[in-house]
Amino acid sequence: MGRIRVCDEGDIAPGGHRIVDIGGGIEVAVFNVDGTYYAIEDICTHDDAPLADGALDGRCIECPRHGARFDLATGEALSLPAYRPVETFPVIVDDGAIWVED
Repeated sequence: MGRIRVCDEGDIAPGGHRIVDIGGGIEVAVFNVDGTYYAIEDICTHDDAPLADGALDGRCIECPRHGARFDLATGEALSLPAYRPVETFPVIVDDGAIWVED
């Protein structure tokens, strides 16, 4: 397991996100929810749409295409049409930088 540097800690405002490519064609969205960082694979399990541009409500993200909702902490699908979870990744804040473990 390796670490991928996302950005400096102050670069993602609360309610914002940053996309990082962790290799192998996998893009991960890192969200700042009131100072807590969450990372999920940026793809809806219903139809492969990117999730990061969806509406953020607390620690839930809504797919902008068909409205499926996912828990950022667990990846759990919270509403149809999705029923499979999205992959989550550990986020580490170290020495002023945000990192994702792949």
